[in-house]
Amino acid sequence: MKVSNFNHYGYDDETYKDCADLIRTNNWNHVLFNNTWFTFNCCLYLIFSIMGLFNVDRSKFLFYLTFVILSVLFEGYLLVFRKSAERFSAFIIYFDVILLMAYSILSSTAQPYMAAVIFPVLLVLVALSYIDQMIRMSAVLTAYAIVFLMSSYSQKAISIAYSDTYNVIIVMTLALALHYVFQRTRMNQFILFQNNQRIRQELEVKSSFDALTSLLNRGRFFSAADEAIKRSDKNEFMVVCLLDLDEFKKVNDTLGHQMGDKVIQTAAHTLLNTLEIDLAEKWSYIERALNDKTSLCGRLGGDEFIALVRGLKNKEEATALMQRILSDLNNVELEGLNGIYASFGATVLVRGDDIDSAYTRADEALYDSKRAGKNQVHFN
Repeated sequence: MKVSNFNHYGYDDETYKDCADLIRTNNWNHVLFNNTWFTFNCCLYLIFSIMGLFNVDRSKFLFYLTFVILSVLFEGYLLVFRKSAERFSAFIIYFDVILLMAYSILSSTAQPYMAAVIFPVLLVLVALSYIDQMIRMSAVLTAYAIVFLMSSYSQKAISIAYSDTYNVIIVMTLALALHYVFQRTRMNQFILFQNNQRIRQELEVKSSFDALTSLLNRGRFFSAADEAIKRSDKNEFMVVCLLDLDEFKKVNDTLGHQMGDKVIQTAAHTLLNTLEIDLAEKWSYIERALNDKTSLCGRLGGDEFIALVRGLKNKEEATALMQRILSDLNNVELEGLNGIYASFGATVLVRGDDIDSAYTRADEALYDSKRAGKNQVHFN
């Protein structure tokens, strides 16, 4: 096995980087859990030291208070600045490790007549909690074990220090082995999760988008537009627009179906550009459009398109936008074709409208455009 693969728990660099977001989230969750537990533990010992319960030394009040303050401040940072904490995942991991190891080492030296109990427990807890890099984590845990043993030999009787050494060697071996096995299993879970997510995204794209134009298909457009209308503010200005290419059958008959497909694709591309629709991540497009209140665009079938236009103030702006789309289409130059011509039918949504009623009015306006000579915009 390559060193880099061992360092990433049996996976290559690219796979490890692909799981980086999940790793950061996992580490944040574990840091929060560990620190919450640690804060609770320190608070208990602080109370015990104040009240003199369970043989907890009252003179250690400041020791426990210091760790309570540190852990509470750290907890606040994790909760208030979550994005920052996830972004600097490695730093928060090792700060938490420092906090836990410092507490366990100081607790052990405060009781020189006893073999360490807390340190081995926290050593295993850290090993099981965090995904980082095998070599770095091994080096950090080994360094803390050395510091612990140095403090043990300097503060405790030699027989107890020997006992600590034996325990640490056994626990360290177990901790590192468990760290590798547990984090390799987690990596495998992350990879399976991402593969399943990609499959779901591909299915979402295939079921929602027209293959030729990359616009929403008829069914998905109507469901998304209906949801957008339901979520909209009462006073939001929205327009439903239908577009039908003029003399499209003649294009197919004279220039062939391949050119017809190119005309449809060009019309769709023009709509996407003018409405400033970003399809970089198709699988999340609908949810982004609903959350950001941006326009939706779909293909009804054949040479018919539909759009729910948002972000405009009034009918005049909507008319100007459609005239710009029409002008861009008329200026298209394709082999054997000088311009794409289209008729527009549009309607402004009013309170109580749903997508079906708006579509009916826009369709009537589209026929008005056709009857009036085509290649123009009409509002119902």
